[in-house]
Amino acid sequence: MPHAHASLKDRRVLVTGATGFIGTPVVDALLARGATVTALCRNAARADAWAKARPSRAGLGLMIADMAELSAGQLNELAGHEQILHLAWARLDAFKSQEHVDEILPRHLRFLTELVERGARRLLAVGTCLEYGLAEGCLAEELPPRPVTAYGIAKDRLRLALEPLCAGRGVVFHWCRLFYMHGPGQAEKSLLSQLDRAIKAGADVFDMSGGEQERDYLPVAEVAELLVRVAAQDQVTGVVNCASGQPVTVRALVEEHLRRRGASLRLNLGHYPYPDYEPMRFWADTKKLAAALAAGDAQDLGR
Repeated sequence: MPHAHASLKDRRVLVTGATGFIGTPVVDALLARGATVTALCRNAARADAWAKARPSRAGLGLMIADMAELSAGQLNELAGHEQILHLAWARLDAFKSQEHVDEILPRHLRFLTELVERGARRLLAVGTCLEYGLAEGCLAEELPPRPVTAYGIAKDRLRLALEPLCAGRGVVFHWCRLFYMHGPGQAEKSLLSQLDRAIKAGADVFDMSGGEQERDYLPVAEVAELLVRVAAQDQVTGVVNCASGQPVTVRALVEEHLRRRGASLRLNLGHYPYPDYEPMRFWADTKKLAAALAAGDAQDLGR
């Protein structure tokens, strides 16, 4: 039976993908809680600039290496962390690319298998709402995954491999399915990034889809807090949707962003077709997330 660890204070935490869109606020949330964080980074120059930009570097260390080229000593060192948050993934600009299945999946599975076999005790990895495929409505974790994109298929296969591996070795395993996020560092091709560029350029019109599709959105800093809180508790494990649970139309999201920015431009609705790899209306069932957060709060009170 694993021990309850609701607090990450003074714990050694490994974060992959630390310099990315999600990883950056996750690291900040961990440091704010008093954790000691190791960020595994491939690019030394980028990692150094990113580390220097953190509000507080106390407790933050870097390991500059590619996860596919780690030595046995490095793997042992990483496996010795008390918590692993695996956020890294590539080609998020191309969900349909077969590279997700053929190249990225095997690389990540080998890396995580090595860590578990070398003694890692707690692993949180992020999945995606695209694992649910074209299912509509409020999506619960128990729904059978039917991904239709290479990215969704690769993530689902990674989870299916990690679940028995972790169960067989008594590893506390969380698989957090992420929905839609916005905030600092989001991809240049993302909707709100394009909208911000149009505002900055003084555009009169913004081309977009019909905007009636319903999605589940959260600021990325809130998603980071959810990931850290889920990781800190042991009572609710396995697949957990990390999202708002509230459907919002894309049009409403854009209009609210324009209000926040004090900008006015005409929305050219229907200019782009709706994506063929997403259902029109879907959002997260967050009952299991609520149970995980409540379990963490209860553990904190019991400390």
